[in-house]
Amino acid sequence: MDPVFEQLYEKYHDDLFNFLFYMVRNREHAEDLVQEVYVKVLRSYKRFKGQCSEKTWLLSIARHVAIDFFRRQKHRRKWAGPPEWSEESIGADEPMPEEVAIQKEEIQLMYRCLARCTVDQQLVLVLRFIQSLSIAETAAALGWTESKVKTTQHRALKALKQYMEEEAKREGWQHEKAQLE
Repeated sequence: MDPVFEQLYEKYHDDLFNFLFYMVRNREHAEDLVQEVYVKVLRSYKRFKGQCSEKTWLLSIARHVAIDFFRRQKHRRKWAGPPEWSEESIGADEPMPEEVAIQKEEIQLMYRCLARCTVDQQLVLVLRFIQSLSIAETAAALGWTESKVKTTQHRALKALKQYMEEEAKREGWQHEKAQLE
C-alpha cells in the first residue's frame, strides 16, 4: 500500500466515517461510502494540489459521495434512526442510566429534526458542529463561499430550533394526553 495513502487512512478514517455516518445514519452504508471515498482518493491523489488541507479535501470528496448516495436512493428521507447505543458506549465515568435515557431521547429528537433540514443544511451542521471545521474549512469542503456557509448555518440552526420546538410541543401534548387517559 502507498505510504501516503496509508497515512491519510490512519489520520482521517474516523473523521470520514463519522461524517458519513451522521449524514446517512446507517453504519453499513457509511462503511461502504468510506470505501468509495478511498477509491476516489486513490484515483485522484496525484491531482491534489494542496490548496486546502487534506482533511478538507477528503471531506469534500465524502460530501460528493454522500450526495451521490442520496441521489441513488428512491426515498432520500427514509434514513435509519440515530446511532445505536450499546453497553460499550456507556463507561464507568458516564452519567447515571436515567440521565443517559434523557440524553438518548434528546439526541434522537435532534436527529429526527436534523433529517427534516435540507441536505445543504445538514452538511453545514455536521461539518461545523460535529466535525468541528471552521467556516473557511467548511466552505472549502463544500466548494462554497464563506458567506454561503454562514447563511446556510444561520438558516439551518433556525430551522433545527423550530423543528425541535415543534417536536417537543407535540411530544409534550401526547405525554399529557396519555396521562389523562
